[in-house]
Amino acid sequence: MNTARPESVALFCLTPGGVALAQRLRSEFALDCFTSEKLLQPGFIPFGGSFAQTVEQAFSQYSALVFIAATGIVVRVIAPLVCDKMHDPAVVVMDERAEHVISLLSGHLGGANELTRHLAEILDSDPVITTATDVNQLAALDTLAAKLDATLLDFRQTVKTVNQMLVSQKRVGLWWDRDFAAHAKQYDTRGFIPVDDLGALPALDALVCVTLRDVLPAQTIPLFKLVPKRVIAGMGCRRDTPSQTVATLFSQQLAANHFDPLALRVIGSVTLKKDERALLDLAQHHQVPFEVFSVEQLAQHEHRFPASEFVRQTVGVGSVSQPAAWLLSHGNLVGTTLREQGVTITLGVIDRC
Repeated sequence: MNTARPESVALFCLTPGGVALAQRLRSEFALDCFTSEKLLQPGFIPFGGSFAQTVEQAFSQYSALVFIAATGIVVRVIAPLVCDKMHDPAVVVMDERAEHVISLLSGHLGGANELTRHLAEILDSDPVITTATDVNQLAALDTLAAKLDATLLDFRQTVKTVNQMLVSQKRVGLWWDRDFAAHAKQYDTRGFIPVDDLGALPALDALVCVTLRDVLPAQTIPLFKLVPKRVIAGMGCRRDTPSQTVATLFSQQLAANHFDPLALRVIGSVTLKKDERALLDLAQHHQVPFEVFSVEQLAQHEHRFPASEFVRQTVGVGSVSQPAAWLLSHGNLVGTTLREQGVTITLGVIDRC
């Protein structure tokens, strides 16, 4: 998924005026500036082959693209590249006199709206943002999800439904689980109706709940869970353990700790397991990274946990799942470690509010 805070920005300029404006922006924040050979300045990158070819490469390599060019030119060059709002980078367009900065693509999830406002502030320009929630000075569910690094079941349709309800002046409640309530004021929630108690709802048309829980009290109105990706899993298993066995035990461990599977952020293990099919399959199924640690890294925290001589002889360290979970969660482990059928699973939670 793309991000609401672009980490890598490519800027394209096609005219001498555009190059001058790019020079001004380079002094304010980090970006890679691309231009033609004849306009090349120190620190700029020449187009590789052609303008269109360079844009095509950048579209998949950068989280945001900024063009100092006519909107029509930009639309034509990115049209064959556009996929969907979940993966497209932010695209922002501005004129070389910096009168207008336009959020063109991926306004919410990609962060184009936020980047547009930032650039307009630097240049004292007019930000042009046309997304319905922003025009109506309302929060957007996809923006909130991106800021929280959270996801939803049937993300695309749920975002469309909730945002449409907001701009249609429907009453959409927003409830924060206790782990997140203290940080709620950090986020843009304009248009949502605050909810403090799931057992005593005000009059609402729908409810959004920010939570890691797998189950919430049943409601008589549509309920949508916004699930921050905060749960980590340290894991170990015997070589060639069946993928289904690992998947079943992992589901049991999540359920035992009342975590929604969508809350999973990363799975970790020891380097020896980097090619373990069951762990790779599990990470792929949940669409999360699989991170491995060296024996030396795990050994630094081995003293905190019970050790197994069998595991030490096999792996080189007396415990795998617990030290891995400790490293991934910065020491914030939860529940007890599952040990069944040669599989160990330790869960933790990270704080990214």
